[in-house]
Formats: sequence, structure tokens, C-alpha cells
Amino acid sequence: MVRVATVNQIIPFSCVDGPGSRLVIFLQGCNFNCKNCHNPHTIDMCDSCGDCVATCPVGALSLSLSEVTEAVITKPRVLWDSDKCTQCDTCLSTCPKQSSPKTRQYSVPQMLELIRSQVHFINGITVSGGEATLQLPFIIELFQAIKASPDLKHLSCMIDSNGYLSESGWEQVMPYLDGAMIDLKSWQQHTHHYITGRDNHRVFISLKLLAAEGKLYEIRLLYIPRVSDFDNEINAVAGYLSQLPASVRVKLNAFQHHGVTGEARQWGTCSEQQMQQLAAQLSQRGVRNLVLPNVYL
Repeated sequence: MVRVATVNQIIPFSCVDGPGSRLVIFLQGCNFNCKNCHNPHTIDMCDSCGDCVATCPVGALSLSLSEVTEAVITKPRVLWDSDKCTQCDTCLSTCPKQSSPKTRQYSVPQMLELIRSQVHFINGITVSGGEATLQLPFIIELFQAIKASPDLKHLSCMIDSNGYLSESGWEQVMPYLDGAMIDLKSWQQHTHHYITGRDNHRVFISLKLLAAEGKLYEIRLLYIPRVSDFDNEINAVAGYLSQLPASVRVKLNAFQHHGVTGEARQWGTCSEQQMQQLAAQLSQRGVRNLVLPNVYL
């Protein structure tokens, strides 16, 4: 069986998704439903209802016909012509789920071919999302292939995740994983559930496991003033962060409205002054290796 992933976007060069210059693969689909999501069109998979087809102003979307192959009936699906597409995003506003029909299917060999075309310009690969680990079998096969390829094995393989993967899932990918970047959305369970629709128990388990294996590259805290509880729980948060290995980066991200829809549009954004204050409180309590935003928009 050929392993295939549903990909929302690929960025050939990024300097903010792990160490060095990286090729970043954004997979479609997420098991969180964050109110503050900056990319809500990556949460749900397109169900090919076809509502978006007629609204595309340039005819970049079409609906395939049903097919019967070896007694299996394939339902119609939305097809995207990237050459015609002007990225107006009318389809995203049309979809009742805000899901993007602008995705591609990549097999592992196809992805390796793409990586090879950029190999002289990158230090590694980062798989992100959505939530990357929902397509874990593809990631494992891809990372295995990279580590087994003489011309690619020098590339580091990293995952950007919400941390909700099970312990057994992490253990499967661990032999081929060079590092993970994990989001901690809030400290308290009820706050985390309010923001994401899920609790954070499994997130803490993932952080503990990855740290013990020396694979936790970065923990990310998104500060949403008066919503996330990092400031209210500063002593507990700082106590936890200061116990992580010294090499782990603690990246503070400032909530902004870019891409956000719904209730979170009414939340206040995080200013540079508020972020500096949170960083100072953490630093005073022994947290090191803090990374602050360069831009506040």
C-alpha cells in the first residue's frame, strides 16, 4: 500500500519552524478546535459537499464524477486547479466548516522527490498542521526513508504538534525523530478545554516523555491576555518550565487576530509590553532559554 498524506501547504524555506532553514509540511486536519486558531481552514477535512464549487470566481474548483473500481464506488470529490486559483479564499468563507478544498495528496516517494529538489538549501524537515500526528503513519514512513537515504540522512526530522498524541504513538516515531515543538495552550484543565475543546492531560504526558528522551526541542506558550491563564498561574507555570532540560527553548507567542474567526475576534491581543511583563515574571522565577516574538501585529 502506498502511504499518502493530505497536505494543506508546503513552505520550502522557513527559519521559524525549528533550527536552521527548514522545509515545512503542513498537513490537513486537527483534533483540537481552538477558538483562537490562526488557520481554522486546516482543522477539518473537506467532505466534498461541493458547495464551494459554484462560488469560485475563476473556476478553479470542480466536482469529479463517481467512479466504480473493482466493485468499489468512489463518491464525487472536489478537485482544485492550482494554476487557475488566485487565492481569493472565497471557498473558505463558503464552506460551513471553514475547511479548505485546496489540498494535495502526496505519497512518500513524491515528498522525497520534493525534498531532494531543496536539499542543498535546508537543514531539515518539519511536519506541522493542522495537527501533524493525525497522519502519523505517513510521518513515520517519511522520516524512515529520510534516515535511510545517503543523500538525505543529514537532515533533521522534527514535528510541530499540539501534544495530544498517545505515548505509543510517540514511541513509534521516536527512533526517527530529532525533535518536537509542543504547544501548551494553558495551565489549568478547564481553561485549556475552553480554548481548545480538549483537556491538557495528554499534553503534559507528551512533554514529559519527549523531555526524558531528549527530543523536546521547544515548548510554546501562546499568551492571550485575560483568557489563557499563564499570568494567573505564574508560580506553577514557572516551576514547571524551570524543571525542563536546560536545552529546551521556551517560546512565548503573542495572540493576535490574524486569521482568527468567531468569538476570539473579540479577545484582546497581546502587546509587546504585556509579553515583556510575562517574560520578566518567568525569568525572575528561574525560567531560562526564553524566546520572545520579533514582531507584534
